[in-house]
Amino acid sequence: MDPLVLLMHQVMLSDRPRMNAYDQALKQAVEPGSVVIDVGAGTLALSLLALKHGAEHVYAIEADPDMAAVAERIVATNDLKEQITLIQGDARAVKLPRRADVIVSEMMGNLGPEENMMRVLDSVARKNLRPDGRIIPRGLTTTLAAIQFDGEGWGMWGQDFHGFRLDAVQEFAEPHAQLHFFQREPLLLSDAVPMTDRMSLPITRAGDLQAVMGFFTADLADGVSLSNFPSYQGCNWAVWIWPLRHTRVADGDEVRVTVHRPSGSARSRVVTDWRLDCAIARGGDR
Repeated sequence: MDPLVLLMHQVMLSDRPRMNAYDQALKQAVEPGSVVIDVGAGTLALSLLALKHGAEHVYAIEADPDMAAVAERIVATNDLKEQITLIQGDARAVKLPRRADVIVSEMMGNLGPEENMMRVLDSVARKNLRPDGRIIPRGLTTTLAAIQFDGEGWGMWGQDFHGFRLDAVQEFAEPHAQLHFFQREPLLLSDAVPMTDRMSLPITRAGDLQAVMGFFTADLADGVSLSNFPSYQGCNWAVWIWPLRHTRVADGDEVRVTVHRPSGSARSRVVTDWRLDCAIARGGDR
C-alpha cells in the first residue's frame, strides 16, 4: 500500500476541528436506531462516530480496494461485523437492502469540488435515502478572493527584501496553481465570491495584488460548518493559490476571472490542474 495514502489519513484524523465538526453534525443527525451510509469511508472515522451517537447500522462504502482492506481489518479488530457492512466499489452504483436515515461523507479537496462530492451524494441519496433523511454535508461552496500575502509564499517575490528586489523571480514562474498553508493571514483585497466559470472580484481595499485564493466552506448541520480558510493549526487542507504578477490595485478596480476546470473525472481530482485566466479592469476604465 502506498505509504502516502496512510499518511494522508493520519493527517486527516489528527485535524481536530475537522473531526469535532463532523462529531457535532452526526450528533444532530443520528438518533438511536438510525441507519447511516458513510461514502468514501476510508479508515471508518465517520462510521465510528455514527455508532458512537447511536446508529444501529452503518453501510461503509469505499472505492479504493487498498483502503477497503484497511477498513475491513478495523471492523474485525473492533468486532463490528454486525454493526458495519463494508462495501468496496463506486457508491453511485450501490443499491442497499434498506433505506438509510443519514448519509455522511468527507470528500472535500483543497479547492472543494475536486471529487464531485455533492453530485455523488445526490446519486446515492436518490437510491438509498429515506424521503426525510439527512445528508452531511448539506452544502459545499467554493469561493475566490484577491489577496496580498503577508511576507510569505508567492508574496516573497516582491520589491522589498531588506532593501533589495526579488521581483525578477516572477519572470521565471509558469502560470500554475499552488497549494499553501498560511503562517500569517493574507490581506483580503476583495470580498470572497462564490466560484462560477466567469466571475469578477471587485477590489475593496488598495494593496499589492499577488494572487487569487480559492477555498471551500462545507455546511454540515445547523450551526456547524467547516472551512480551510482562515487556516488553523493542524488543518489538513491547504488553500488553493493562483499566483499573479504583483500589481498595485485600488478600491474600485476589478479582477475578472475565467475558471478552467480540468476535463475528465480523473484530472479534475488533481487540484493543481485547475487554472484561471485573470485580467484587471481599472475603476476609471469600466
